[in-house]
Amino acid sequence: MTDAQYTILPQWPNAYPASGASATLKLLNEDFIVTELPLQLPCGEGEHIWLDIEKNGANTAFVAQQLAEAAGVQERDVGYAGLKDRYAITRQWFSIYLPKGETPDLTLLQHPEFKVLSQSRHVKKLRRGDLQGNRFRIVLRDVAGDRDAMEANLKAVASHGAPNYFGAQRFGHDGGNVEQGRAMLAREIRVRNPKKKGIYLSAVRSFVFNEALALRIQQGLWGKTLPGDVMDEAGRPTGPLWGRGRVITTDQAQALENGVAERHATLCDGMEHAGLDQERRALVARPVEMSWEWPQANQLVLTFSLPAGNYATSVLNEILRTTEPDRHTENESAAVE
Repeated sequence: MTDAQYTILPQWPNAYPASGASATLKLLNEDFIVTELPLQLPCGEGEHIWLDIEKNGANTAFVAQQLAEAAGVQERDVGYAGLKDRYAITRQWFSIYLPKGETPDLTLLQHPEFKVLSQSRHVKKLRRGDLQGNRFRIVLRDVAGDRDAMEANLKAVASHGAPNYFGAQRFGHDGGNVEQGRAMLAREIRVRNPKKKGIYLSAVRSFVFNEALALRIQQGLWGKTLPGDVMDEAGRPTGPLWGRGRVITTDQAQALENGVAERHATLCDGMEHAGLDQERRALVARPVEMSWEWPQANQLVLTFSLPAGNYATSVLNEILRTTEPDRHTENESAAVE
């Protein structure tokens, strides 16, 4: 795919041989349970109320709106570390800026789609990315295919990780956010809404990262370190999150990344002019404490943790192909950015 159109996302390659198996994901909300792993817990005092919330069938932004209304504040005074899936049971922290007056007991708040488990005060607001990661418990139903092949891929992912692709949720329904982002950067459309502009830029940036990762896999470089690679703190090679500034890789790694940038020149040039700075992202997602069981012949239950910004769906894609019930709505990521 080149700069022309981005109306259909490519089928990015897998790291491991396809198992040929399939399953249904998120048939029920309780099939996808996500527990946020916070960077810190509230200290008990400060200008912000922190709320530990379990939601079931609600998206993060909706819960934030309800909390703002209940506390009598503006939505901008409500913080959270990241978006969580709507069609799931998820547990995450929210913060509300309430420096003065009486502290409302929001554990009494009644709503069919979420409940406040506890509240406490803290000295700072929760901001996007303020978390270690997420713990997942995923039930896959109607599993069909070669169980030995699935087991082989499960063991491979547990041992060596999975490609750290941004998940399909990042790109909008049918990948539409990438094409909107391309049109915006090419100045074919004008986007005035700052939130939409941010969504489109994020989708475009994620797309280019996925393209760079896919090229490495296509060239047989999965699990390998190239001359000139930039490593992260865990010693893993990283890929480009495009923006202003010189590419900091060198040698073979730089040549590969520059080749991707040339193929998507409109996107990369546009991101630089939009003010994004060069950043890096690990190419490998490594699930922590990964385990699985087969409670029934056609049912697989997976449990694992991922760092912030990693996608559970990218891990699942290396094991089998999943489909979800057709209920198109606003897409939210299963992991925090």
